[in-house]
Amino acid sequence: MTPTPRAVSHFGLAAMEARAARSRRIAAPATPARPLAPVWPERPQRRTVVRLWLPMTAIFLLLSPFAILLSPLIYFAPPPYGYRPFATVMALGRLLLSLGGTVVDVDTPDALVRIKIF
Repeated sequence: MTPTPRAVSHFGLAAMEARAARSRRIAAPATPARPLAPVWPERPQRRTVVRLWLPMTAIFLLLSPFAILLSPLIYFAPPPYGYRPFATVMALGRLLLSLGGTVVDVDTPDALVRIKIF
């Protein structure tokens, strides 16, 4: 056991006495002050709600003829995209059709956003 100076050995006792004094002050009942004016409860702020429904299948079917007609312009795209223009258009169509049934929910304290893709 290492000997400690007297100041350090008495420090634990002083801390316990200070804690006891603080708890006595907290435990004593205090009379609450009366408010000068009536306090009205705050009304909760309304959240912004955004609901969006995107019919991607219908949009794809309406716009697909234009994509097929304009697919030869893909030849002018940079090399990774310009090799097979009709395959690129069909892959984009498959991507849009596969998004059907997707629901995106974003819930924050200020807003609620719900996007449904069909």
